[in-house]
Amino acid sequence: MSKIESKKALITGGASGIGKLMGLQLLQKGLATLVIWDVNETLLQSTALEFKKMGYDVYIYLVDVMNTTQVINTAALVKKEVGKIDILINNAGIVVGKYFIDHTHEDIDKTMGINSNALMHITREFLGDMMQTKQGHIVNIASAAGMVSNPKLSVYVASKFAVIGWSDSLRLEMEKEKTNVKITTVTPFYISTGMFDGVKSSIIPIVKPQNAVNKIIRGIENDRLYVRMPGIVNWVYFVKGILPARWFDTIVGKWFGMHATMNEFKGRH
Repeated sequence: MSKIESKKALITGGASGIGKLMGLQLLQKGLATLVIWDVNETLLQSTALEFKKMGYDVYIYLVDVMNTTQVINTAALVKKEVGKIDILINNAGIVVGKYFIDHTHEDIDKTMGINSNALMHITREFLGDMMQTKQGHIVNIASAAGMVSNPKLSVYVASKFAVIGWSDSLRLEMEKEKTNVKITTVTPFYISTGMFDGVKSSIIPIVKPQNAVNKIIRGIENDRLYVRMPGIVNWVYFVKGILPARWFDTIVGKWFGMHATMNEFKGRH
């Protein structure tokens, strides 16, 4: 039996974008039950209807992952109605896309709450069952922005740096305690979904949603520690480590155009 076949998966932010595409691909690969958490009730209902018309078993829950009490209560409901979750994909996220000084305090709290804190609270609710049964897989969608700083992304970058550090530390804990719970940290470059509408990259290719999904699902199947895309992202830490900071800024930021990618950012409205 494959890593996916006959298992139960939960995807946050699973009613649109790559969350929806990941859910569909998991179902096509034999997933027994898909649980979708999302804050958009209209998208939740339409996605559930679409999947059920295809003959798939889908459970939907309206959840604001920034609300920890709601996360705890909904997690308990999922365990009661669906049972143990085998694959947890922490996918929900937001981006503001402004200079730091233009962020409100609410922008800061919301970005860190959804992109960083929520992943930890959600994982905390489902990890215990995985450890007890010595079977489970947690996928944390971070970003290449958690590896490279960038103008107009300061708080988003902070949130994704946090995810990478926490996710990798969790992986080490699971390995040290021999829990057999697998952790995969995903660090894609920009993905061409509505979330990053308006972003332009002259040299490093923007990732197509289906290509991102294919790589993430293969990462689950092969117990990958990291899923990075496109391939050039694999070299970021090495290049950053050997180059003086000003050289890195010049080569990656100016020559590769990274520091200009957010100039025409519009985002999802």
